[in-house]
Amino acid sequence: MASITASTDLARRVPVPASHDEIGRLARTTNQTLTALQESVGRQRRFVADASHELRNPIASLRTQLEIGAQHPALLDLDGAVNDTVRLQELAADLLLLARLDSGESPPGELVDLSALVRAEAPDAQVTADIWISGSESQLKQVVDNLLDNARRHARAAVHIELTARGDQAVLEVADDGDGVPEAERERIFERFVRLDDARARDDGGAGLGLAIAREIAERHGGTLTAHDGALFRLTLPRDRRSTWD
Repeated sequence: MASITASTDLARRVPVPASHDEIGRLARTTNQTLTALQESVGRQRRFVADASHELRNPIASLRTQLEIGAQHPALLDLDGAVNDTVRLQELAADLLLLARLDSGESPPGELVDLSALVRAEAPDAQVTADIWISGSESQLKQVVDNLLDNARRHARAAVHIELTARGDQAVLEVADDGDGVPEAERERIFERFVRLDDARARDDGGAGLGLAIAREIAERHGGTLTAHDGALFRLTLPRDRRSTWD
């Protein structure tokens, strides 16, 4: 173990003796810990590389616009510069939230009126019950916002939102009249920085983080977020027992 620590080579493992005693169990447990650590470091390195790539494009665009504006003020694309700045701000906020989620930060046990939250974000939503959730209001708001943004981004003309109570579960369904997600891609779209239509999503300002963040927040609240046929996304969350059930 001292040799592995000194080398910083997380691919190395300790030798496992043939005996089935406590030393053998310790060796196997140590190797499992090293494997988990190696995978964690690998995920962190990929995340840093992806984040750097996403940050590079708007920064380069903003610098180009400002350099042109400094030399030729009449040619400054002020709207474009503002848009790139907003995109950087939103991306930085998403990365900070992911860092907090990765740190294992648990949501506070606030009593959140999910029905009111959904109505505020989508006044045309069908809300069939007063539903309360235990967790973070700001994080749950971000889940709803991300799902609505995703639906509006891909809809041809219409987006449908419905919040219902099913036993001890709150179920929020967001669907649009777009093409939907191919069945083979319905898990991959929840991975960080994944965009099925990369060029269009990049032009629209998406970094491929919205659905990943939404799922991680849902899971932190004891729920699930899944994609289904018909461009449908379904969020389920446990209803708070302090609220009045139907």
